[in-house]
Amino acid sequence: MTIRVIAPEAITRTAMAGPSSRGTQQTRILFFMCQAITDLLLVTLAFALADLIRHGRLGAGLDQTSLVVMLPLFVVGAMYVGLYTYEAAISAACAIERTAIALGIAFGVALLFWFAAKSGGDFSRIVFFLGAGLAFVLLAASRLFAVWLVRNVLRERFMRRVLVIDGQPIPVPRGFELLDVGRLGLVPDVHNPIMLHNFANLIGGADRVVVSCPIARREQWAIYLKGVGCWGELLVPELHGVAPVQHEADSSLVGVRVSVGPLDLRNRMLKRMLDLAITVPAIVLLTPVLVLTAIAIKLDSRGPILFRQRRIGKSNRLFDVYKFRSMHVERTDHDGMRSASRNDDRITRVGRLIRATSIDELPQLLTVLEGDMSLVGPRPHALGSVAGNQLFWQVDHRYWLRHAVKPGITGLAQVRGLRGATDHEDDLTNRLRSDLEYLSNWTIFRDVHILMRTAVVLIHRNAY
Repeated sequence: MTIRVIAPEAITRTAMAGPSSRGTQQTRILFFMCQAITDLLLVTLAFALADLIRHGRLGAGLDQTSLVVMLPLFVVGAMYVGLYTYEAAISAACAIERTAIALGIAFGVALLFWFAAKSGGDFSRIVFFLGAGLAFVLLAASRLFAVWLVRNVLRERFMRRVLVIDGQPIPVPRGFELLDVGRLGLVPDVHNPIMLHNFANLIGGADRVVVSCPIARREQWAIYLKGVGCWGELLVPELHGVAPVQHEADSSLVGVRVSVGPLDLRNRMLKRMLDLAITVPAIVLLTPVLVLTAIAIKLDSRGPILFRQRRIGKSNRLFDVYKFRSMHVERTDHDGMRSASRNDDRITRVGRLIRATSIDELPQLLTVLEGDMSLVGPRPHALGSVAGNQLFWQVDHRYWLRHAVKPGITGLAQVRGLRGATDHEDDLTNRLRSDLEYLSNWTIFRDVHILMRTAVVLIHRNAY
């Protein structure tokens, strides 16, 4: 089976992640860091004012140690409820509500701490509750200012919003970039992975993508938006008089939201921190194994030590994945159209051992370090991968949705034993079901759990 895909020159030249994508993300990170620092200062100021009001001097009504305990509790609570997120940065109501919840968490846990430590007599209850009230007022005021700052000063530097025009031209609202896909020759074709790759590069890093297209192409665009993993909407002109409650208040575009990114900036940072915390020590500790494996491969058969293959990554972008070569060089399958089987004569003697123990996957730790992959996520597949007699995306169009996050070295499907050849369509659909479940229910704790379970299934009867 041959894959026939065409990437128009105009798209190939244009399809690259622009500096605005990286710039907006850097701006948001700096913005949220400044917010967190400001929040700590405002909470401290609130209790200092409460102490001053109650006692006429500072330091009499509140134990300094208790304040030190309470401040980090507020930051943890704020992170937990999503106070430092895009949604809270553009909506005053959302920000104030999450501020109240974060304060409630911090003060509730602090009260339990004081009760358990039997230090209730060391501080003034009036100062405590007065400080809590003042803290909420100050933090709410700072959130109102922050939302104004984002909407009126930072604007495009904080939020990247893209209006995609596909045969249905409309005026471009303030703050939106225009992407006329017709002029670029980009057609939403769910059977063409190169089109998905180019579209992902064009709108990569966007916070909101709105598509204006004919009704007949809405389903294809919905798949494109879900695969990228952004806040994506399909413009529906008949909804202008209805104005759904979840649309942006400062935007004149009203559409149906068909996708939301499974991971916001906060969770992407947590996931990246977990990746680096494990990957860096693992590379150092596994260096002897990597060196011995490389020597064994070189002595066993002629050819390069590493095998490179183009695969589908985050947002349906294509990237190169590296593995230890486990097959005879003249018989390697760069398109991935033939899955390895139990008695595959393409596999070398060393290759059979390293595939059975998953050692062949270790070079992907370097890809995790570079940022193209994560330790946990849906496994990346080659363009030519087939289930039965059909390409993966021909079996189920939801296949593209699994790429809303970075691909992983291991994943939920793998720890469930769904590995090996895909001789039947069910072999793909079962893995796809697990991948979509992972996206829908992601937590950092689930990633840790999957990593722990991976150690149990490194040697598996379907690993060949």
